[in-house]
Amino acid sequence: MGQKLKIAGLLSIGALAGALASVSLQTVARGTLAPLPLEELQQLAAVFSMVKSNYVEPVDEKKLITDAIAGMVSGLDPHSVYMDKKTLKDFNEGTTGKFVGVGIEISQEDGLIKVVSPIEDSPAFRAGLKPNDLIVKIDDTPVKGMTLNEGVKRMRGEPDTKVALSIFRKDENRTFSVTIVREVIKTQSVKAKLIESGYGWVRLSQFQERTVADFARKVEDLYKQDPKLKGLVLDLRNDPGGYLDAAVAISAAFLPENVTVVSANGQLPESKFTYKASPRYYARHGTDPLKRLDEVTNGALKKIPLVVLVNEGSASASEIVAGALQDHQRAKLMGSQTFGKGSVQTAVCLDPAFRMDNCPTAALKLTTSRYYTPSGRSIQAKGIVPDVMVDESEEGNLFAALRTREADLEKHLTSGQGNEEKDAAREKAREEARKKLEEEMKKPASERQLPVYGSEKDFQLQQAIKQLKGLPVLVSKTQVERAEEKKEN
Repeated sequence: MGQKLKIAGLLSIGALAGALASVSLQTVARGTLAPLPLEELQQLAAVFSMVKSNYVEPVDEKKLITDAIAGMVSGLDPHSVYMDKKTLKDFNEGTTGKFVGVGIEISQEDGLIKVVSPIEDSPAFRAGLKPNDLIVKIDDTPVKGMTLNEGVKRMRGEPDTKVALSIFRKDENRTFSVTIVREVIKTQSVKAKLIESGYGWVRLSQFQERTVADFARKVEDLYKQDPKLKGLVLDLRNDPGGYLDAAVAISAAFLPENVTVVSANGQLPESKFTYKASPRYYARHGTDPLKRLDEVTNGALKKIPLVVLVNEGSASASEIVAGALQDHQRAKLMGSQTFGKGSVQTAVCLDPAFRMDNCPTAALKLTTSRYYTPSGRSIQAKGIVPDVMVDESEEGNLFAALRTREADLEKHLTSGQGNEEKDAAREKAREEARKKLEEEMKKPASERQLPVYGSEKDFQLQQAIKQLKGLPVLVSKTQVERAEEKKEN
């Protein structure tokens, strides 16, 4: 029998540095087929026939059909997609945390592909690629006009094969070429360290298949270093999401047994569900990675003072965790209002005899639900509002307006909880941020580099530690809760 993946998170490596998916496995329940609109299908058949027979050169009829399917699904919302074999392979690689490529997170700028960050110890990292580098050519193909997914496909390949990238480095005003040998990239989704005696920091960059086990191991190491931890910072900044059951597990690590973590509502019975802080909702193959952690820490994670850092890049599964901890008053949320991806996607292998993890043909990733925090809030197109707004730096949130949010995406799904008003100040703020960025780019690289998360120059982390200590926090004077934006038809 086939299986489907419930997805409440992940942006693929490309969109927003690449968004991923929150996933739980369930048996596919295929509903009855909806009545077919015969007149419209006749039009589709007529167009297919005309293109097949009249187009200027021969066309592949299978490609015509798959392109028609892809167009039908992509017209729904930004997260519904038809996945062919290659796209499906990339999707599965992203959720396991392993893929073959050069090792960079990317976004788009002026029609080119921008390096957001090279993954540590990846081929791209060792080749010297830096944040804000622009990729202008992949092998001999110009990038201008290429989609992010097309760029990802061209940079990925088989291990030990080469790809040539032409790079424009703006701050040095030069273009150069670099040849990179592809290899298996293993992304590390959990980092942790003691910031100072009594206070720890745990960063989740993504909710992958192995995130919960890695989280348990890293936190156990923290308690071995300092058994008397007084406070913990859970860092979800720029976390695009991931497996839904991993988000439930991380929430359960801090919450009382069996309280609600997240619920969802859609058209079909299987798209309506509630997940609670219990191993039955996240343990795989009967294994609960949190059991040993709870024993080692003597249940301390349920009680330790907790601050959660979020920003505009915190999406989907990370918003589920933030919302659950906030609603149950288990943690103080600090930072900026989150991305606002509050929809659940279900990935189904189109061959019902196969599971998603070994689907041989193609699959459909379709938005099937909106998800809600324990108090019933829909965060779709709005996000989670922190308890304490804190800027990225002492000088303010200089470039936050340039980050893409769910409400910025074309054809985004509305919250379903009332009308959305257009934020008239949004474009003005973005233009001001662009000008600031241009000025910043004129400075020497050493002066303008944003501080690394977890470093001593991490301003928001410093404020989180102050919050845990009961010291005054430098609250943002400019950030305000943003209104939901009206969806334009």
